[in-house]
Amino acid sequence: MRHLDLLAVALKARGWRYVRLYGSGEFAVPVPLLWVYASGVTDDAGALVSVLATSGGAWGYHDARWGRYGFLAPCGDAKAAAERVDRFLKQRLFPGTW
Repeated sequence: MRHLDLLAVALKARGWRYVRLYGSGEFAVPVPLLWVYASGVTDDAGALVSVLATSGGAWGYHDARWGRYGFLAPCGDAKAAAERVDRFLKQRLFPGTW
């Protein structure tokens, strides 16, 4: 949760909104998640980010839809993860501009 909180701060600085889904009974898997979305278009563009262990015992930010295949950045680099999420969401919101 601490890593997701750091990512939330970096994403808020970029203008993204988020909802912390920590320990909620909404999901079958008890993994803390961060739902990131654009204001007013929550149905159209969003990303679900989780923190998973990586090889070598480190932690990394991952796109929760893809699990380990959705690696975004190491947890020590919330800025890089925010940049990846930012780019992904902007591509979904404005597909013709990329």
